[in-house]
Amino acid sequence: MQTRTPTRDIDYTSELPGPDEMRRAMGRFASGVTVVTGLDEDGPTGFACQSFASVSLEPPLVLFCADHRGRAWPRIRRAGRFTVNVLGAGQSDLCARFGSSRGPKFDGLDWELSRWDTPSLPDVLLRVHASVEDVHVAGDHDVVIGRVAELECLADDGPMVFYRGGFDLGR
Repeated sequence: MQTRTPTRDIDYTSELPGPDEMRRAMGRFASGVTVVTGLDEDGPTGFACQSFASVSLEPPLVLFCADHRGRAWPRIRRAGRFTVNVLGAGQSDLCARFGSSRGPKFDGLDWELSRWDTPSLPDVLLRVHASVEDVHVAGDHDVVIGRVAELECLADDGPMVFYRGGFDLGR
C-alpha cells in the first residue's frame, strides 16, 4: 500500500463549519441508536448514544462518544464498566427516556442487573457488555474505547435509526 503526502498545505485558518452546519450535514448519515448504561454507588445511569461502532475483532473492542456536558458519562467512567443496549425500531419510549436530560431514566422501567453489574434494558436487539479500556478527548466529546466482555444477541427485529433529525425509521 502506498502512502501519499499532500502536495500543498491545508489552510485551517479559513472559516470552519459551525455547530448548526455540522449537525445538518452529519444528519445525512444514518446511524443506529443505543443506550449506554452503567451502575455506581448512586444507582443506575445511562444516556442515548448514536455514536457507537465496532473497533476491533481481536481483541474485541467497541467505541462510543460521550458529551463532556452529560451527567451519566462521568459516573459510568468512574464505574469502569458499561452496557451498550442497541434499540429496535419500536423502542422510541426508551430513546426518549434516555435522550432527555430531565426526568427519570430508570423509574418504573423493567431493567435487570447483568452479571457484569451493569443495567440491561428490556427487549433490545443487542447488549454489548464492556469495560472502559481507553478514553480520548476529541473536542466537546470523549471517544471511549471499550473491551468487550460479552455479547447478547436478543432479537432480529429492525433497528431504530436516526436520520436527518428523526427516529424510528428502521421499519
